Amino acid sequence: MLKEHRQFFAALFAVTDLVVIGLAWALAWVLRFNLELVPVTKGVPALGHYLVLLPVIFGIWWLVLRANGLYEPGRGREILAESRALVRASSLAMLIFTAVSFLGFEKAYSLSRLMMVYFWGLVTAGLVVERVLVREVLREVRRRGFNLRRVLIVGDGDLGRAVAERLSAHPEHGLKVRGFLTDDATRVGRTISGAPILGVWDDVATMAGSVAVDQVVFALPFEAMPRLEKLIASVDDLALDVRVVPDVERFVSLRSRIDDLDGMALITLRATPLLGWSRLIKRGMDVAGALLALGIFGPVMGLIALAVKLGSPGPVFYRQERMGLDGRVFTVCKFRTMRSDAESATGPVWATADDARTTVFGRLLRRLSLDELPQLFNVLRGEMSLVGPRPERPVFIQEFRTRIPRYMLRHMVQAGMTGWAQVHGWRGNTSIESRIEYDLEYVQNWSLLLDLKILGLTIVRGFSNRNAY
Repeated sequence: MLKEHRQFFAALFAVTDLVVIGLAWALAWVLRFNLELVPVTKGVPALGHYLVLLPVIFGIWWLVLRANGLYEPGRGREILAESRALVRASSLAMLIFTAVSFLGFEKAYSLSRLMMVYFWGLVTAGLVVERVLVREVLREVRRRGFNLRRVLIVGDGDLGRAVAERLSAHPEHGLKVRGFLTDDATRVGRTISGAPILGVWDDVATMAGSVAVDQVVFALPFEAMPRLEKLIASVDDLALDVRVVPDVERFVSLRSRIDDLDGMALITLRATPLLGWSRLIKRGMDVAGALLALGIFGPVMGLIALAVKLGSPGPVFYRQERMGLDGRVFTVCKFRTMRSDAESATGPVWATADDARTTVFGRLLRRLSLDELPQLFNVLRGEMSLVGPRPERPVFIQEFRTRIPRYMLRHMVQAGMTGWAQVHGWRGNTSIESRIEYDLEYVQNWSLLLDLKILGLTIVRGFSNRNAY
């Protein structure tokens, strides 16, 4: 039965694809020779002169689409991923057809090169639109309770429950959980998310047949992986889909994904968001923004430097080691806001409200965050970014990394003058745990738009903060 369903939907997509291909070929002829968007100088060939090539076109596109897996079942397939695959496949088919037509039919048919360009654009766009529409119709049919696939989940722990919850949250996939299998016989008969626990793991082959399921999903805890091979082997002779959900979520930290490595599934548990063009664009924004800010605040910085020098003995600037991207240590530059001997007696400590070490003018600078302006030069040197997690002193990081899980993940992006945590008020001597939560949220969801949003919020909120002291 499952095989017949697959064949039906493969045939459905093949027919709709062929209709789109035929219409695109005819419309390309109309655009070239009837509407004459570009004047025709060699005469107008009959439409039939081109239609006789449709069997060749159909054959090439069908073979290429099939070879790219575009007639395989795709209930959970993302529309964007399928669209990209269609563009690649259609472009490859166009190259093959172009080679075949100009090598084999050029003398007999004198095909219009401009019409071929029209056809490629029309057929590629048409296939994408057609698949989106057909997929959406099928999703709506499944939401209404038709064309469902029945699923047996092997595993009733947290992972099995999560699978059931996600299937329930996406009725458009048409996957209905018939029941669970457990490793604890005393739990048989209980229900999870409305579905019963039918038996134990070793009964998977029997249960799959007795409840007539189409798919078996193995969602075993990591500790039970040694048993997986035997369990999968027990359903080898059953005509159903078998899927495995790996229990790796406990190891996942940032931007996890599954890649294809020459046919091998490669699970990425942690990845930096800033690679390639993303990194280049962010760096360009940093340089442009730092230069603009220096142009605006340059005169102000000169006045601040004079006031710091006259206000208390000591240097104008305060230099301090901080940790940035990939755990590299650099020297950050700030306007001095405390006495020169501020840490001679106490060592490295957090600044507090009404800190006696802070100068009168320094307290104003810290309240308005103007003491941070020299860090624009750190940005120009590439040691910092305009936006990112605020850099901490290495002496404090040694404590935080042992006390706070995943603390060091914040160093997978460049440290920033302002950040997601800071615009939400988590700066200075506030909760490190809350700050890390916002920092990791930033790393996980980084985008250029998020950076621009943070810069905008900094302008609105960041120059005055009750926790800046």
